[in-house]
Amino acid sequence: MVPSLPALTDLLADAHVVALPMRVRFRGITVREALVLRGPAGWTEFSPFVEYDDQESAAWLRAAIDFGWTDHEPAADSVPVNATVPAIASSAVADLLGRYPGCTTAKVKVAEPGTTVEDDVARVAEVRRVMGPDAAVRIDANGLWSVDEAVVALERLAPFDLQYAEQPCRTVPELAELRRRIDGLGVRIAADESVRKASDPLAVARAGAADVLVVKAQPLGGITAAQAVIAEAGLPCVVSSALDTSVGLGMGAFLAASAMSPGYAAGLGTAVMFEGDVTSAPLLPTAGRIPVRRVDVSPELVARFRAAPERAAWWRARLERVHALLAGA
Repeated sequence: MVPSLPALTDLLADAHVVALPMRVRFRGITVREALVLRGPAGWTEFSPFVEYDDQESAAWLRAAIDFGWTDHEPAADSVPVNATVPAIASSAVADLLGRYPGCTTAKVKVAEPGTTVEDDVARVAEVRRVMGPDAAVRIDANGLWSVDEAVVALERLAPFDLQYAEQPCRTVPELAELRRRIDGLGVRIAADESVRKASDPLAVARAGAADVLVVKAQPLGGITAAQAVIAEAGLPCVVSSALDTSVGLGMGAFLAASAMSPGYAAGLGTAVMFEGDVTSAPLLPTAGRIPVRRVDVSPELVARFRAAPERAAWWRARLERVHALLAGA
């Protein structure tokens, strides 16, 4: 059952804005800002990316309320996670993968602006070399290729035995066209942005535009809402991070344990990418898995990574506006 909208004063009663420095630039971000707050069920997170408007951010606030005001039961003790390889030089791959002990799946970022297909091939080749022939290697283009570019790139990358290509093109019609054009190449298509940023997250499934859905708890409105989308889509699903703190990763872990397809690793090992976190017990991969549990926020770490006053004010004003949107709805 989805909880009713708490009062704004309840949301702000124990709310903190943090700015977590990242080890490697990822998604164009070097510092990840987030607002963590405590509800009756425990700590929760509201962290839509700063460029998202209030309407798009509303789902993220629904997710924060769902997790902080609902006693979700863990469906497993832990879930497998993948290593995440940003658009780094191939020479840096081995050291980065060493931060993901026991992981047998890697997601490799490709199509980064300013890089080439040759860079992507070198990066994926090195991941395959380091992890060996039995590892699962998936790529993520964040919708940055045209259909023609995706065809060329996937023909180059297919020999590395990809588990899937995540969001190679931006739109659902483009994904559907690409899927037809690479039929026989042996590369499955996964949809991410076409699910989490769409007004209709099921459109990609109905259009036959993807083989796998990548779902994220916050952008879909929380565990309860995401479970409904996954059940209706009828496709294999992988739960992934929205570059959350360990609080948000806990939300994703609860969703992954209850709804993710067997045989896949969740994209929830991303606490490795931060120089710090909001908890003294972050959800870091151990033996290729993270635990399914809520985390307690450390006052000392919140103080250490507290956002600048003007940024904290920006986030609180944003929370107020998005709360007003939900109240009006």
